[in-house]
Amino acid sequence: MKTICLYFEIHQPVHLKRYRFFDIGTDHYYYDDYENERAITELAEKSYKPAMQAMLDMIAENGKAFKVAFSISGVSLELIEQYAPEVLELLGQLAATGCVEFLAEPYSHGLSSLGNAENFIAETKRQAKKIKQMFGLTPKVFRNSSLIYSDEIGALVADMGFKGVMVEGAKHILGWKSPHYIYSCAQDSRLSLILRDYKLSDDIGLRFNDASWSEYPLMADKWLGWIAGLPEGENVVGIMMELSALGYYQPLESHILDFLRALPRLAKDMDIQFATPSEVLAKNKPVSPLEVTYPVSWNDEERDTSSLLGNGMQREAFNKLYDENIVGRILASRDRRIQQDWDRLQATDNFRFMTTKNNGMGNYRGIYDSEYDAFTNYMNILGDFLKRVKDMFPESVENDELNSLYTQIANMGEELNVKDNEISRLRARLKQLGSTEEEEANKPAAPKPEPKAKPAPKKRTPKETATKKPTTKKK
Repeated sequence: MKTICLYFEIHQPVHLKRYRFFDIGTDHYYYDDYENERAITELAEKSYKPAMQAMLDMIAENGKAFKVAFSISGVSLELIEQYAPEVLELLGQLAATGCVEFLAEPYSHGLSSLGNAENFIAETKRQAKKIKQMFGLTPKVFRNSSLIYSDEIGALVADMGFKGVMVEGAKHILGWKSPHYIYSCAQDSRLSLILRDYKLSDDIGLRFNDASWSEYPLMADKWLGWIAGLPEGENVVGIMMELSALGYYQPLESHILDFLRALPRLAKDMDIQFATPSEVLAKNKPVSPLEVTYPVSWNDEERDTSSLLGNGMQREAFNKLYDENIVGRILASRDRRIQQDWDRLQATDNFRFMTTKNNGMGNYRGIYDSEYDAFTNYMNILGDFLKRVKDMFPESVENDELNSLYTQIANMGEELNVKDNEISRLRARLKQLGSTEEEEANKPAAPKPEPKAKPAPKKRTPKETATKKPTTKKK
C-alpha cells in the first residue's frame, strides 16, 4: 500500500543586529528584537496558526487516516514561547491527537554535525529533552539541520539511540535506486533512512502558486494520482518541506490549505495512507545500505552543503566558530548567556546569508546588503563572543583541564537525569497510592450484619416431663 510520510520543519532564525567593529568588547547583546518579533509574529499569523488549525480540523474529520510529523529547532521554540505562545497551544493540541510525531534535531539548527561531534550530540539531546517537556512525546526519529546527512553523521545518530533519520533523496547518492524504499546507514545498520521525494515535495512547497509551471494549477487528485501511479513495491513517499510553505511562501489566497484538506479523503479513495516516520519504519524494513560518503542536504539543485560552506568567507566563519579550543570551553561553561549566544550564532541562516551562489530564486539576506556585509557583521559579533569565552577560560587553561571539567559536568548531568527519573517514578507512585487511598475513603461502608435471633426453647412433651428424674439437692 502506498504510504505518504508527511513532515514539516519549523525554524526561524534569531536575527542579528548591526554590529560594528568598535562595539567589540563593549556591547554583548547581538540581536534585532524588533525584527525577531515582527518575523515570528508574521509567520505565526500567515502560516503556522492557519496551517495547524487546518491539520486539527483534518484529524477531527478523518481520524487516524491523517498523520503528520514536525521538527522544531530549540532556538525557534524560544522565539515562539516569547512572541507567539498561541502556536505552542496548537502544537500541544496536535500532540494530544495521537496523530502527530515530533522529531529530534540540533537545538541550534546549526552545523555542529559537520563541526564538532560532542557538541552535536549534546545539543540534539537538549532539543529532544525540551520536546519531551513541552509536548510529552519522546523523539525516536532524527532529522538534521537542512536535512544534512552522511554516513559518519548516521553512525553518530545511531549511537544516540534513534531508529531512523530523514534524508534528501538526491540523485547523486541514489543513482539508479528509487527514493521510495527504506534504506539503512552504510556504517550502522541499526539506523534506517527515510528519503525525501524532492520533486513531489517541491511541487507543493515551491511550485504550487507558480502560474508559469506546466502543471499549474495543482489539484489534490492530480498530485495523489502521481503517487498512485508509482511502480509496484515503491510504497514509501517522503514529503518534506518547511511549514512556512503553507500560507507564507505559498499564500493562503492560492488555496494551499484547501489542497491540503482534500488529501486524506481522496487518498483513502485511491488506497493511499498517511503514516508517521516511526510507523513507516515499523512496517518497512531496509532493502539495502545506502552509501553517502559526502554530506548531502535539501539545499538548492546540488543537494549538498555548498550554499552553506561553499566560499572562503563561510569556511573561515565556520572554522572560527567550531575551533576545538573554543567548543571545549563552551561545553565546560555553565553560563546561560554564553550558551544562548552560542546556540543562536550556530544557526545555518547566518552562513546562508554569506553565500555567493545564484540559485535562480534570489537570496534572502535579512538586514544585509550583500554577502560581504553579512560576513563582516557576523565576524564582528563572533569576535566579541570568542573574547568573552576566552575571558571565562584563559589561554593558560589546557585542553586536558577543559576535558576534565567537561567530563565532570557530563557526569553531573547524568546523575541529575537519574535523580529526575527516580523523582518522576516516586511521584507517579505517590499519585497512584493517593488515588488508592481516596478510592478506599470514598468507598461506601459495608452494612453491619444483623444479630442472629436466639432459637426458641424446645418444648417438652408430656411423656418427657413425666420420665425426667427430679434433681436432689445435697445437704
